[in-house]
Order: sequence, then C-alpha cells, then structure tokens
Amino acid sequence: MTPVASTPLRLHFMHEIDKAISMWPEELASSLPEALRPLQSELHGGLRIWTVAPGVLRSSTTTAVIPHKHITGTLAQPEASLAQEKSLLSEKAPLYPAAPENKEGHLFLDAFNEKGPLLSDISEEKSAPLADGVEEDIPTLHAKTREALARATTYAFDTARDDGHWCAELLSNCTLTSEHVFFRQSLGLDLTADGDDYRRYLLSEQQADGSWTIAPGHPGDISTSSEAYLALKILGMPADAPEMRRARDFILSIGGVAKVRIFTRIYFAQFGLFPWEAVPQLPAEFILVPSQSPINVYKLSSWARSTTIPLLIIRHHEPIYALPNGTSPDNHFLDEIWLNPADKMVPYGSGLADAWKNDIVEFVFGAIDKVLYALGGLRWSPVRSYARQQCVNWILSRQEKAGDWAGIIPPMHAGVQALLLEGFTLEDEPVRNGLEAIRRFGWEDERGKRMQACVSPVWDTTLMVRALVDGHAVDRSDERLHRAVQWSMARQCVGPEGDWRIYNPDLAPGGFAFEYYNTWYPDVDGTAAAVLAFVTQDPALVYSPCVARAANWMVGMQNSDGGWAAFDHENNKLFLNKIPFSDMNSLCDPSTADVTARILEAFGLMIQSARPEKLAPGLLKRISAACDRGISFLAREQEQSGAWYGRWGVNYLYGTSHVLCGLEYFHDDHRVQGMVPRATQWFKQAQNADGGWGEGLDTYPNPSLQSAVGPSTASQTAWALMALLTTSRRPWTDPSIKRGMDYLCATQTDVLGEGASWPEPLYTGTGFPGYFYCGYTLYRHYFPMMALGRYASAMEASAAV
Repeated sequence: MTPVASTPLRLHFMHEIDKAISMWPEELASSLPEALRPLQSELHGGLRIWTVAPGVLRSSTTTAVIPHKHITGTLAQPEASLAQEKSLLSEKAPLYPAAPENKEGHLFLDAFNEKGPLLSDISEEKSAPLADGVEEDIPTLHAKTREALARATTYAFDTARDDGHWCAELLSNCTLTSEHVFFRQSLGLDLTADGDDYRRYLLSEQQADGSWTIAPGHPGDISTSSEAYLALKILGMPADAPEMRRARDFILSIGGVAKVRIFTRIYFAQFGLFPWEAVPQLPAEFILVPSQSPINVYKLSSWARSTTIPLLIIRHHEPIYALPNGTSPDNHFLDEIWLNPADKMVPYGSGLADAWKNDIVEFVFGAIDKVLYALGGLRWSPVRSYARQQCVNWILSRQEKAGDWAGIIPPMHAGVQALLLEGFTLEDEPVRNGLEAIRRFGWEDERGKRMQACVSPVWDTTLMVRALVDGHAVDRSDERLHRAVQWSMARQCVGPEGDWRIYNPDLAPGGFAFEYYNTWYPDVDGTAAAVLAFVTQDPALVYSPCVARAANWMVGMQNSDGGWAAFDHENNKLFLNKIPFSDMNSLCDPSTADVTARILEAFGLMIQSARPEKLAPGLLKRISAACDRGISFLAREQEQSGAWYGRWGVNYLYGTSHVLCGLEYFHDDHRVQGMVPRATQWFKQAQNADGGWGEGLDTYPNPSLQSAVGPSTASQTAWALMALLTTSRRPWTDPSIKRGMDYLCATQTDVLGEGASWPEPLYTGTGFPGYFYCGYTLYRHYFPMMALGRYASAMEASAAV
C-alpha cells in the first residue's frame, strides 16, 4: 500500500469503541501530538480524526498536523467522483473487494498495519451523506432544537413560583386521597365542604373495567380499588351507582376484600371492616430495642421507620371509628365486596408450614408473630406504658416546626392519629401543626381535589436550574437562575436533626431534603442534584462552604459496598422484608446504581471544576477515593444485558442513563471502558420505531423484559439521549441520537402561552418497585431540556453549525 497523497477528502479512522488501542499502527500512535493523545483514552482505543487540508488531521476538539506517510491506505485522487472512488476501492481494497455501502451510505476503505485492517470511511467534503443525510440536516436539526429550547425555557419560567423556585404536582395513585378521606372520617372532621371535589377526582381515576390502578396503563389493583370504593361510600356515593357496580364487579372478580394488602387491612380494621386479629402484631416495645441490635427501628428505612412508630401506637389501641352506618367492631358497611362476609378472619402470609419448606427467615418471623398473638401482643407488658411514651416522644421529636413528619403523607396521617389516641386534642399545637402540614399536601384543579404522597420543591428546582443552564437559552448569570440557586442553597440541612446520625454520629451535616420541611431525612440523591445545579450554574460555587458541606456529607454517607442509598447509611438488612406486615418489599434502603451514579456525576464535576488547593483540606482526596469505590460498585451491579436497574425511576432506562452520565467523568478508568460499550449498545437496541424510548412498569416484577420495550415518553427518551451523548464525540452523525432529537422536537405539543412542554400521561418515577409509582409533572420538561441543550451545545462547540 502506498502513502496517501494530498487530498481534500476527509479520512475517518472510526474504530468500534471496544477495539484495543494496540490496533492503531504503532508509527501513527507514536507520532500523535500531545494535544491528541487524550482522545485515545476518551474513545477507548478508537480515535476519530479526519483531514481538513493536506497534512492536517482534526478531531472533534483538536486540530494538529501529522505527516501523511503515517496514514496508510488507498484513496482516490481529489478530482475523482464518488462513483470513481467506489470503483477504485473495489480494485484496490483486497479485504472488501465489492467496496460495499453500508446501510447509512458510508463507503469503506481498509487501512492496514501488521495486525490487520482498520475500518474507516470516506465521504466528499461537502456533499457526501453521513447516516441517512444527518450531515446535510445538521443546520435544520440545530434550528429545531434551539426553537424547542426557546419554547421550553419560556414554559419553565412561566411555571416558576413567585419567589423563583419550582414545585409541580407529584402524581401517584388514588390511595393517598382515599386514605385522607379515611383520616378525616376517623377524626370526625368535615367532609362535606370538599366531598364533591374528592369524589370527582376518585371517579376520574376509575378504569373502564371498574378498577383503580397503581399507575396509568397498569392493570387494576385490588387494594387500590377497595380503598377507593370505601372512600366513595363514605363520601355518599350510592352503592347502586353505575360506577360503584362496576367497581364491585371488579373487586369480587379477583377475590374480594380478602385479597387486600396488609396496610389496607390496617385502614379497614380501624372502622371494624377487618378484624384486628387479622392484622400482624406490632408491639410498642419495638421502640425500646437498642440501635446496636440486628433488628431495631433504625434498621428500617426512613419511610418505614417514620410510619411504623406511630403504627405501634395505633396497633396498641386498636381503635374502631364510626362510619356513616355507625360504629361496630364487625361493621357490615363493605360486606357487598366480600366473597364470604361471614368469615373475615383471613390469614396473611403463606402460613408456617409453607414458610418452613420455602423460606426459613419468613418462618422465623411468622413464628414470632404467632407467639406475640399468644401473649396478647405484649399489651400487658410491664413496660408497655413506658414504650408508648417513648413512641410519643419519638413522634414529637421528629415533627418539623411547620408540622410535617418525614416529608411524606403516610407518617403524617398516622402521627396525628397516634397523638390523638394518646390523649392529645385537636387544639394541641402538635396536632394543629400536623393538620396544617397535611393540608399543604393537597392539590386541586378541574379534575378535583387529591392528596400528594410527597412534595418536591428542592428536587424540581435544582433539576430545572440545570436544565436551563444546559439549554443555553438564557445566560447562566441570569438573575432568575441566581435566585433559584440561592433559594435552594438556603435549604441545606445543617442543624442537629437527622436519623442518619444514629450510625454516623461523627459526620458533619450538609444534605438537602427533597421537600420544603424535612430536616430529619435529607436526601442523598437530592444533595447530589443540588451540587450539580450549583456548580453548573456558577463553577465558582465549587469552592463555596455549601458545596463543601454537601460533598463531605455525601462522602460520609457512602456504604461499605461502595454504593449510596437514598436516605440512610448501611440500611441493607433485606431479610427484614420478611416481617409479616411488610408486603411491599420496601422496608430497607440499600445502595442503588442510580443514586450512586448521580453522586459520581456530582463528584466528577467537582473534580473537573476545582483547583485542589482551593478546596477544603483533604476533601478532593476523600472524593476521589469514594469515586473509586463507587465505580467498583457499579461494575458489580451491571446486568448481563449491559443495563442497570433503576430504583427511583422506571427502570433500566433510568438506571442506565444515570450510570452513563455519572461515568462520563471517568473514561480513563479501565472498569468504565469495560462497562460503557455494552450499555451504549443496549440503549440503541431499545430505541422505538418512532425514535423515542419507553419502558413499562412490568420490567420491575419481570426483569427478563429489560429490553425496555414500551410506549415512548419524553422523560425516558431524554434519559436515553443524555446517556448516548456521553458516549458519542460527534452526536450529530449518530442516527439513534438524531432520531431521538427529532422525536423530542416533534412531540413538544403541550402549549402554555408562548412556551411549550411535552405531554406525558405515563408515570416514570418509582416509589416502591412493583407497588407504588410516581408521575413527576416536571420530568417531562427538565429532562428533555437537558438532552436538547447538551445536543445543541455539542454541535455549536464543534463548529458543526
């Protein structure tokens, strides 16, 4: 083969991403200028370079002069036509005698060294197409992307709160509203003023088959449907109404009330609709077990702990509240949805005999529950009075000054009920504050009135700030961004509160909560999102005390397996999910790939942005060591398919996207180089025909479906694109990315004034996998903005447009 002469044609050496660096001709590799060497590791053995003038090679970020004699191969003369080039290649490229065109229209050329061929392609400088005309469409797609970002930016600022932060509705299923109806009924509070609004919402959620579901597009659920049925009856809906007949038919068709989950039993038992004897024992003495014990309240996740402790009081008192038909421990108010209302002593669990054969841990917990029943639930224990007082003290100490408990509605309902059962009145300050906090969780619009499981102001605000900075439609110094960042920074949790201190007493505080008021349970994931927003908006904030405190706290919250959990440290005793009252498999908060990845992303950005000498002493070293352990955790967690499980978003699309975004800062690491290609290929195989990506909730109970096939959604498409943008140096030539961007530009149809967003009827947020899902209203907005903004910025930085 003869050296290449001067040519105006571009020469692409395009290795597959997993080719070894050793495949490059040694002479070429050794001659690369220092400015180009980093690209070798960036592309894991493949360096994408092309000629823009005789003797000049250019990468996506660097231009350098390299002698042509180091590039071997046969090219056509400058004046040759594309057809002539193909003919020449057919004659002179022995390993590709037919010089085939691939499906994108590329022409192939062999470049040789002693180890074999190197795949590359050539095209005319101005007119030859790449990837189905991607290159010709670059200006058009860039213009569409910028137009979409401009509309999205207007929409974002138009939906901000008056003080500059964001907090949109957090959608979930109707159980929270049904349980709020039960709560008000149990306290004797008025239900007439808002009754029509609650009823209108509940009926709007009913499915065509009469059921209510845990998320849009999911099959009907027996517990959700039974709770909605009871709430509607309490609100005065006649049993012979068509909606109630359809609901009754559905409930009976799948076994009736006897099939409901444990927490539904607890709610129903409070009205005499289920016998308390058919509810697992929860002795109040559990609060007295020391934290050093392998089983104690602090081994439960934050959400389970904050709900369980008031339930210890409720289970002790076994209250029976009034229904519209009166008060009775054997109330017949729901008998029409029992298959056998004469026998309501329905066992829970699989039974001791089956547990002995199948699961020894379940057997042990089941046996303990039987013993507790034989002992009357320890109700006459000499320390019961003391245990109850300790539960009350715990509840009072964990209440925020604004009245909230743990930032979620179940412990807020249960906390107020527990205090009232222990002698507090509706006029006492803790109860009044609790009721006011619960009121703030309500949401009302034309669909009716409903309760949110949680509120997400800090989460929504920090992610929206990052989306706006990524979008570049406004300057990062814009006063509105600055105000949002300041609003968020003021909510850092730096006080003495925090259950995380039980097993981490020497760690200084510095986390951020998800909600307005939740100093006891700052969110590790939300803290990483906050750091990313702050440093993205103003890189100088990497040196701020706020970011230093947050980073130090996140390092201290790392688990021994190298990963991070959402709220707790070393909260990984998964055998606790075998406790009889746990039927949602969510009593623990172990390390997860998605949280770990976001922290790596935050730490990676800090490492990239900071001068070590200006950081707090030793912080950079601790961050780097934590990242090393985190990368090892992610390497162990990768699925055979190349994907990662998503604990807090649906599902493999969420987990895998966050991991690739987190690993972007660590491409030099050989473990990362082994993980990224498989994940990239998984994303490309999962793309839908319409150019988007989607994944249904069925991948949680059935991991074999992790090919992520489901209707395309805006947020899941954005997650896929954000991930692929970390693995492509010229994303505007990647057909998968182009199709995804086209999908986002074409589906931005939710218009608000001069702005626009994306419709998203399906839920893509996860509470308890398999049992509880969330629809974050702004996921459909800030994640597409991030994807579009990063894509547009990549094109602009490379002078592709």
